[in-house]
Amino acid sequence: MENHNKVLVLIVCTFFFCSMPTYCIQHTLTTNQFIQYNDTLVSAAGTFEAGFFNFGDPQRQYFGIWYKSISPRTIVWVANRDTPVQNSTAMMKLTDQGSLVIIDGSKGIIWNSNSSRVGVKPVVQLLNSGNLVLKVANNTENFLWESFDYPGNTFLAGMQLKTNLVTGPYRYLTSWRSPEDPAAGEFSYRIDTHGYPQQVTAKGATILYRGGSWNGILFTGVSWLRKHRILNFSVVFTDKEFSYQYESLNNSIITRMVLDPYGTSQRFIWSDRTQIWESISSRPTDQCDVYALCGINSNCNINGFPICECLEGFMPKFQPKWESSNWSDGCVRKTDLNCLHGDGFLPYTNMKLPDTSTSWFDKSMTLEECKTTCLKNCSCTAYASLDISDGGSGCLLWFNNIVDMRIHPDQGQEIYIRLASSELDHRKNKRNFKRAGILAGVIALIIGLTVLVLVTSIYRKKLGKPRYIKKLFNWTYKEKGDGDLVTIFDFSAITKATNNFSNKNKLGEGGFGPVYKGIMVDGQEIAVKRLSKTSGQGVEEFKNEVKLMATLQHRNLAKLIGCSIQQDEKLLIYEFLPNRSLDYFIFDTTRSKLLDWTKRLEIIDGIARGLLYLHQDSTLRIIHRDVKISNILLDINMIPKISDFGLARSFMGDQAEANTNTVTGTHGYMPPEYAVHGSFSIKSDVFSFGVVVLEIISGKKNSGFCDPRHRLDLLGHAWRLWIEDRPEELIANIFYDEAIYSEIIRFIHVGLLCVQQQPENRPNMSSVVFMLKGEKLLPEPSEPGFYTGRNHKNSTEFSINEATMSLLEAR
Repeated sequence: MENHNKVLVLIVCTFFFCSMPTYCIQHTLTTNQFIQYNDTLVSAAGTFEAGFFNFGDPQRQYFGIWYKSISPRTIVWVANRDTPVQNSTAMMKLTDQGSLVIIDGSKGIIWNSNSSRVGVKPVVQLLNSGNLVLKVANNTENFLWESFDYPGNTFLAGMQLKTNLVTGPYRYLTSWRSPEDPAAGEFSYRIDTHGYPQQVTAKGATILYRGGSWNGILFTGVSWLRKHRILNFSVVFTDKEFSYQYESLNNSIITRMVLDPYGTSQRFIWSDRTQIWESISSRPTDQCDVYALCGINSNCNINGFPICECLEGFMPKFQPKWESSNWSDGCVRKTDLNCLHGDGFLPYTNMKLPDTSTSWFDKSMTLEECKTTCLKNCSCTAYASLDISDGGSGCLLWFNNIVDMRIHPDQGQEIYIRLASSELDHRKNKRNFKRAGILAGVIALIIGLTVLVLVTSIYRKKLGKPRYIKKLFNWTYKEKGDGDLVTIFDFSAITKATNNFSNKNKLGEGGFGPVYKGIMVDGQEIAVKRLSKTSGQGVEEFKNEVKLMATLQHRNLAKLIGCSIQQDEKLLIYEFLPNRSLDYFIFDTTRSKLLDWTKRLEIIDGIARGLLYLHQDSTLRIIHRDVKISNILLDINMIPKISDFGLARSFMGDQAEANTNTVTGTHGYMPPEYAVHGSFSIKSDVFSFGVVVLEIISGKKNSGFCDPRHRLDLLGHAWRLWIEDRPEELIANIFYDEAIYSEIIRFIHVGLLCVQQQPENRPNMSSVVFMLKGEKLLPEPSEPGFYTGRNHKNSTEFSINEATMSLLEAR
């Protein structure tokens, strides 16, 4: 961690004439003066400080800039990032030749600004923007040298990422090597000026993510709706230079963009209320941000299934590979273009424009002229407006294959994809046929509804209030005693919706059986849980889940739409959640990086609130009994939803606990009193929640984890790190800002409180929610359940797998 010893503020002042007809003081460093270790240079309004610092090792000193009043210290720039001073005699000096140098007491000069100017009297000034500048004393505009020209991992307001298109060089962000090593890392955030300039994040020369090309408002692949309320983005694009910068619309807003050591770029805003850096955006945001994920001539739609789809008029190059979710080969045309006999264009809206590295552009053309130009070139495959601000202008052309396009529902722009005229005619005929079908369907629906009203009226008169309305529109409503309705779907309708339970529609499989995606005839997307005959969940568990889920309504619980029964087939139909289950992200080395720490902590908080509703706020007190990572589903906004209530039990009145002779649940998540004695209560769910917390924080499964040194499972490993005051070693290898570090540690603390051996020592979920928000003092935890320190090989009876089990007999 950083050295937070108080520093002596050395303020060396000089006077010069300002724009106002008075004299003002600026904090500067004049020729042949210096800043030693433990001295700082302060910006005029005290926004930033500059000086030497270290990460806990006084033998590795860096000169950097940080926010003066924000704690813990947030570094925004480091001068000698690759060459730390190897002792505590560090010094920065402004030479009489006009260069800034850092001097190591034993090695001499280890860093030089190389800004020598002959015949001038320079001074160094730390501006309120965080820019450290070297200038002539009485000149307020022309800088001889500035730190903003040499960015590190942080993009500040007023800083420019720029490229000289004639001579170079690039000015771009480079990641740190690690959270405590500011040396240049593997990742860069830069403007690629091949073809039409676009923003890219790369690892070496390999593009990982693309922010897209500038469209006059922002880069087409970057979410901008919230940002434009607080920031103003601008680009200067001439024949000689491309530069990109932003400014805050409100001077009270403190914001920065950081490229972390793992290639993720995040936008942070400082919150005076919570006193933490809040992340308002992060890239990559989802799978569709991965560069060229779907191959050539395709489109990525994060709400689709599968998420990759060929453009209209194209088909997968290798169908079997495409069906197995290997999309790297992309798509090829169904019908070749016929340049001589006329082609046409199909518009796509709300799109992130494709890779522009091989594109052609013209700033003065109209969109119609752009279309004509594309048609005249037989290799041109797509066109779009260059600038969509002020009604649109300019022309952007693509040639041959197009790469890395995706849907942005709330933004993006229009692009026109070239197709053979026969493909366009075929599409037009299909559209007309569809319209005719819709019209016929509407007429049939009106007739059907009329018949339904008449039949229902006659039926009511003859038999009174019905218990069933059978098989109308492929489903029926079954009336419950309390007047609510549960949808009973016709089995054949679900079979059709899931394409006969095709493997292509399969979302995953658990101990209960497989889950499939389905699309009903009205276009509604569903998730179908097909209970396996060998799952251990029979008719009673099925009825239990339907009964409970029909009465539960909470934003952190999965929504049951209905069910279906045919002979020994039992189906549960849920709302479709496009981001699958939490284990799909947490335990995958690539996808886990899509969940930054802000989102991870939000997910934990959402799970806690869902359990609090079950335990305290719902009509019945419900014990879930199978809380685990794979039973947490994520909606389009990554909001967690607890699912799978087949093992849940409800309590009446003041009942607090119960016993069972058949222990059901999942190894690795069951508390000791339940796994051994069959006793369960709300504290059983609290234990399972604690395991989930520690898994989310560590990125490791409790079941199967083995600490190589002490042969402990995840709970034992976390406990040992805690008592040895090393909890940060549990944190997953996902970059975290120091401002959020204390929150992560608090969540580890809460997780350990939840997995304590004795149920009475565990907090209830009401206390957990307050603890997570920092609104409750945290007691010290005691040993977790199953903690013995014995050889891991002897403790596998509680760590077999993640399948839900129903065969353990309580003793």
